[in-house]
Amino acid sequence: MSYTFLLDFDSTLISAESLEVMAAECLANDADAVAKRARIREITLAAMEGRMDFGAGLRERLGLLDLRREQLPAIVARLRQALSASFLANRAFLAANAGRIHVLSGGFEELIVPVIEGLGLRADHVHANCLRFDAQGQLLGCVEGNPLAHAGGKVALVRALALPAPVVLVGDGWSDLEVAEAGLAQRFYAYTEHVRRAPVLARAAHEAPNFDEVLFDLGLRGAHSYPKNRLKVLLLENIHASAVEAFTRAGYSVETVAGALDEAALCARIGEVAVLGLRSKTRLTAKALAQARRLVAVGAFCIGTNQIDLDAARGRGIAVFNAPYSNTRSVVELAIAEIILLLRGLPEKLRQMDQGVWDKSVGAAREVRGKTLGIVGYGNIGMQLSVLAEACGMRVLYHDLAERLALGTAQRMPGLHALLAECDAVSVHVDGRASNRNLFGAAEFAAMRAGSVFLNLARGHVVDLDALKAALDSGHLRGAALDVFPEEPVRNGDAFAHPLRENPRLLLTPHIGGSTLEAQADIGRYVGQRLIDYIDSGSTEGVVNLPPLRLPPQEQAHRFVHLHANQPGVLARINEALSAHGANILGQYLKTDAEVGYVITDVDRDYSPSLLDAIRAVPHTLRFRVLY
Repeated sequence: MSYTFLLDFDSTLISAESLEVMAAECLANDADAVAKRARIREITLAAMEGRMDFGAGLRERLGLLDLRREQLPAIVARLRQALSASFLANRAFLAANAGRIHVLSGGFEELIVPVIEGLGLRADHVHANCLRFDAQGQLLGCVEGNPLAHAGGKVALVRALALPAPVVLVGDGWSDLEVAEAGLAQRFYAYTEHVRRAPVLARAAHEAPNFDEVLFDLGLRGAHSYPKNRLKVLLLENIHASAVEAFTRAGYSVETVAGALDEAALCARIGEVAVLGLRSKTRLTAKALAQARRLVAVGAFCIGTNQIDLDAARGRGIAVFNAPYSNTRSVVELAIAEIILLLRGLPEKLRQMDQGVWDKSVGAAREVRGKTLGIVGYGNIGMQLSVLAEACGMRVLYHDLAERLALGTAQRMPGLHALLAECDAVSVHVDGRASNRNLFGAAEFAAMRAGSVFLNLARGHVVDLDALKAALDSGHLRGAALDVFPEEPVRNGDAFAHPLRENPRLLLTPHIGGSTLEAQADIGRYVGQRLIDYIDSGSTEGVVNLPPLRLPPQEQAHRFVHLHANQPGVLARINEALSAHGANILGQYLKTDAEVGYVITDVDRDYSPSLLDAIRAVPHTLRFRVLY
């Protein structure tokens, strides 16, 4: 390595400020601890932002501490727990290059030296203040003759060190910026993994959210093949904060948009996006995907994926994940509630009460107990609805094109019309395939039992609305509930027009079947983690358009992730390239489907860079990534 590194300690190598950690330890039993610690934080912020003389601030802060020498080991233990995650991840780099890495800090050598040993750095390359104690071990202050105890001390010390150029300085404070502006560092990174100091960032040429960014920007190999902060995550349609938190915690750059984007807006914004998150309103078309220069994965934070051109995504090597289970319970609970409301005739009663009409007559109100529920589509939602309906005392029949194991005492019916004729309530839970369009029309409603009720919480295009209106107007159907519609407003608050909106026996809800706080939080966590796992390790568990592959942890190896069209000879060509370049294979995993093949190869870290070009050149390659 040709660079000489100068690394700050507080809020850079560690996530805290040493003086604040010292205060937490030695002021624990001080009656004025709260006020003193607040003043120490205030001074630290002012000094780090250049609003206060560093030397004066240092002396005032030390004067607030009632520190004894015997407390130093406990403080060191606290600081070791605060080592920065990205420096810990790059411990191998730090240890291998310790001869050209120096720690430059206004903190204290007695604390810094034992902490940085865990990173493989050298004690004789620590440049910091030294504490002074009296004979009884009580803190007196720091050594005044040390230039680091005064304003401009870092500039003076670095100038005296005369370190070999080029010098790279990584730090978060004003005193670090002063070194760079004095011309003593050829490159300065304002470090923001733990704190963002606006006055420093305003004058710094480079920002580093982590040490991986520093190494990548300098062309050096660090712990990760690509800094996560450079991977842009765009989350649309009010995706739950749990997903935002997961991506942010993992180090990604996250942008959120409250509503959906139309095709033109999505085309304009998707170019630099690496991970896209959407729900049911945004249409991810082939045209939009063609503008996605860096897109690696898409998350549908919902059950359905018919809003995404899965074939176009697969052809570009873009993985798509969804949440097939996370909001199942929420949809089922709404269905149960609506079945009860409809069979009791509550839509009419509620409207009458709104109009000031008191009608206590029983009418045709019925219990759900002993009634028959027909479920059309016996997938995840249909199965759980079956269980809850039986718990309410209902008999359950179901119809599904696929062979599904019945839960409880549910019975499978040989055809749709055979099911409809026997049910008091029918609930639809089919997917969005084109063949399900107008699955329920005039013939299906005519086949339903007179006085029965109908629910659609699946897809808007499943129902012929004119046929439903006729069945309700004629009185053949007692009532109906719709949560999904062929055309839906894009944003909350937009006008909603529907031909059946005024029907007194109809329950309309704004596509909220899966919209509970619990469901949205679970979806955010589940889909977010699937996307993170795919980006970080190549795992395609839960993918909907690529071969699913669960991978073991990646340990002491570089992982080659290769997605290709399923053509004969691709794996052989990959292995020929590995052999020709002398790569030692530690593990290899392959999964294919009719369209694509997915091969993962773990290799020893030592290999020729030309190997990567050789694998990228393998015919039929859709996407190739290196992970380490």
